[in-house]
Amino acid sequence: MIDQPVCLTLIVPHRLRDEVFDYLTEQSDLVSGFTAAQGSGHGTEVRLLTAAERVKGHADQTIVQVVLSGTDASRLLDRLRVSFAGTKLVYWTIPVTERGAID
Repeated sequence: MIDQPVCLTLIVPHRLRDEVFDYLTEQSDLVSGFTAAQGSGHGTEVRLLTAAERVKGHADQTIVQVVLSGTDASRLLDRLRVSFAGTKLVYWTIPVTERGAID
């Protein structure tokens, strides 16, 4: 059976951004690189932690995406659950049907 690649997306609160970046960089046996972008969290499940977020009505977040094998994604999630317990990081995975680089 082939271990299909997935895209693991993490929604990271602004206050944890640098810590998560450092952590992912340290997981070099699983993570060869990742992409990050600014995001705004909206909805009843989103915690607005600062006065500025409450005024704006959304949480400042970072969207982190990592493409890796499904097995490695599971291993990384297990590690994240231990290292970031209680932080309410949101994640999901989706299958990657094709990947490459345009030269």
